[in-house]
Amino acid sequence: QPNTITYSSAISACEKGAEWQQAFALFADMGKVVVDPDTITCNALISACEKAAEWQQALALFFAMGKISAERDTITWNSAISACEK
Repeated sequence: QPNTITYSSAISACEKGAEWQQAFALFADMGKVVVDPDTITCNALISACEKAAEWQQALALFFAMGKISAERDTITWNSAISACEK
């Protein structure tokens, strides 16, 4: 049964493979199987957006984190800022 850790790992793998759209698809799947994303999940997805120069998507997720009970940490802030630089 997939859980937050397995989804976070898969999203992180997508980030490393420059597959930001697949990372978002996995993130969307989490809601369908009722797996809650956490800070690590969101950080991996924001990093995937950052590497793909998808700053709008990175910021949308950054601001949505408050609605999904995922806390922003230093990595979150740095990734969001870096996404806006590119």
